[in-house]
Amino acid sequence: MAGFDKVVDSYEEAMAGLEDNMTVIAGGFGLCGIPENLIKEIKRKGTRGLTIASNNAGVDGAGLGLLLEDRQIKKMIASYVGENALFEAQMMSGELEVELTPQGTLAEKMRAGGAGIPAFFTATGYGTPVGDGKESREFNGRYYILEEALQGDFSIAKAWKGDRYGNLMFRKTARNFNPMAITAGKIAVVEVEEIVEVGQLDPDEIHLPGIYVDRLIKGSFEKAIEQRTVRSA
Repeated sequence: MAGFDKVVDSYEEAMAGLEDNMTVIAGGFGLCGIPENLIKEIKRKGTRGLTIASNNAGVDGAGLGLLLEDRQIKKMIASYVGENALFEAQMMSGELEVELTPQGTLAEKMRAGGAGIPAFFTATGYGTPVGDGKESREFNGRYYILEEALQGDFSIAKAWKGDRYGNLMFRKTARNFNPMAITAGKIAVVEVEEIVEVGQLDPDEIHLPGIYVDRLIKGSFEKAIEQRTVRSA
């Protein structure tokens, strides 16, 4: 996109340039705050051989699970396999390469990628298979492993509100991985529930400035519930 106005009019335009074998950083947590329509556009495009970094792969039939159905994902960098039987089956069969990453480490790998920090040391995973083959160092009597940052060709995410310049607000826990994911992509695409004019968002309530956003689109969302819990009558 050229200029300050980040708004695009179609999902095809939003995901223009995504090609086979690229790396995509995806926001969301389970089905909370996921860029569901951007994922559907990737499915429609039929892009294959993707490496996707996200907390998990949605559920069967929803979220990133849609891309597993058509074998569009080659590798998942994720924290959690549960809630998705197809994800588990493809991982166990060796059809899908999976790099299991501790959740806090995954968040920091995205944040570091967006901040231009190539790697960082963390104690999480030291002495476990997570740390196998990674450089380790001792700091103040404790051992840490070196983790490399994550950067993607694209990042896809969802926010609550955005203005035309791409300044974003998230709603409650739907913020989750979305801000970090956005910053880690060379081309950052965000879908929102509402687009407002510049100046309508209180500057003190902007969670992520538009400098990180390349394309913005207004969508409509199903807001599916992963585990419905109700009180008996």
